[in-house]
Parts: sequence; C-alpha cells; structure tokens
Amino acid sequence: MATKAEMIASVADAAGVSKADAERTLGAFFDYVVAETKKGDKVAWAGFGTFSTTKRSARTGRNPQTGAPVKIAASTAMKFSASSTLKAALNPGKK
Repeated sequence: MATKAEMIASVADAAGVSKADAERTLGAFFDYVVAETKKGDKVAWAGFGTFSTTKRSARTGRNPQTGAPVKIAASTAMKFSASSTLKAALNPGKK
C-alpha cells in the first residue's frame, strides 16, 4: 500500500513539479470530490472511474462478543466504480 508521502513524491516526479505543488493539487482534487459527492453529485474521470455516494439505511446488528443486538444508524458511504478502461488495464488477459 502506498502512503500519502509516497503518492505525493510519485506524482511530483511524474508531473515534474515540486512535492508541495503535487500535495496542493491532490488535496484540491480530493476536496472537490468530497464537496461534490456530499451534494449528491457524481464525479467521473474518463478512463478511470466514478466517485459517488450511497445511502445505508439504519439496521440492527449484533455485538460479536456478546451477541447482543446493536442499533446501527443510517449513514452515507463513498462508492467508486472503475471504468471499463481501468478494469481492462488491471486484467489484461480477460476479455
């Protein structure tokens, strides 16, 4: 797994910019994705995928140690759907 520092260094090197510029750019991208998906919009990057949110309804779960029922509140979760281009790049032998 790549760390944040490793990602910033790799992006900076590939783009030929400073690490500080790469960090600001990546930060701005992630801030944009969060802001748009928080509004309920999708953020799509052609050839990569789509970020969106999904609603999880409230439900009853179980405490694994005691078996007692536990109420789990409704929540919103981030979802990523990979594009067919990305899937093909990750699975080159598949059709």
